[in-house]
Amino acid sequence: MFRFAHPEFLFLLLLIPLLAGVFIYSNIIKNRKIKKFGNPEIINQLMPNVSFIRPKVKFYLQLIAILLLVIVLAQPQFGTKVENSKRKGIEVMIALDVSNSMLAQDVQPSRLEKAKLVLSQLIDDMNDDKIGLVVFAGDAYTQLPITADYVSAKMFLSSISTQMVQRQGTAIGSAIDLSIKSFGQKEKVGRAIIVITDGENHEDDAVGAAKLAAENDIVVHVIGMGKPDGSPIPVPGTMSFWKDKDGNVVVSKLNEQMCKELAIAGKGLYVHADNSNSAYRIITKQLDKMAKSDIKSTVFSEYNEQFQSFAILALVLLLVDFFVFDRRNKRLSKIKIFDLKEKVIQN
Repeated sequence: MFRFAHPEFLFLLLLIPLLAGVFIYSNIIKNRKIKKFGNPEIINQLMPNVSFIRPKVKFYLQLIAILLLVIVLAQPQFGTKVENSKRKGIEVMIALDVSNSMLAQDVQPSRLEKAKLVLSQLIDDMNDDKIGLVVFAGDAYTQLPITADYVSAKMFLSSISTQMVQRQGTAIGSAIDLSIKSFGQKEKVGRAIIVITDGENHEDDAVGAAKLAAENDIVVHVIGMGKPDGSPIPVPGTMSFWKDKDGNVVVSKLNEQMCKELAIAGKGLYVHADNSNSAYRIITKQLDKMAKSDIKSTVFSEYNEQFQSFAILALVLLLVDFFVFDRRNKRLSKIKIFDLKEKVIQN
């Protein structure tokens, strides 16, 4: 498995085309100035020690060295040791509502951001468990297959937004069905689905899906986001709110009745999330009560650093660049390496 330990440094690669553009532009300006003095071929004869190839060679060496140094900073690594480990834990699938109604701010900072905070805390408390993530609105998609890689789980969690699912709605039943399938082969291990939603506009048989989960020994817990009184839905990037076709401001309300029915059908627990951490604490206690069995996981246990070769090559290029002068060396003038290159380019 290949990865960069610090991928954020790869943004420095944007300097490569920028520097190349500056170099090309400066050469164009220099050639225009030379033409103002006269015929470039005659001027070249008057400057026998000036090389027009060496500066380009030096620039290319420096550019490649910069590219290699950026890769060094990003710290490339290869996973070289794969281990099949057994851990005692449970398997949890998260079904997270990402419909526009989750932007309502009756829970601070918003329903969706509060849900992400609760999930982040749940992941932080996991040690030997597996977790997966399904996002849904009008459709449901697997965002993260069930895994014991908590770093990846938090990375995927941070990228979640209401723009991930184009079709609006609240297809809770589809999300639960997809979560059931994500568990794979049936094992003697505690399994749970945590549905996080405001319960609005459910458009399929969500209760039937929860019953199917319970029949497969999968507990369905539900975390209700928002308040029964409701709240308007902000339009991202503006100071206004979503309106219906008649121009009235849409007020999104938590459908607690439907959320409770889901939890009962799934033999789980319904928790109302507010601005405190009570929902997180209650769900954590419920997960801790579940039977923990051996879970097989395949993980990369070691990563070998691979930046050394890139660093050495960058150093070699910089040393070569140091010994390549802009002007021709009189002692090496008998070696016509660059002159040959110039003739080839001119031809």
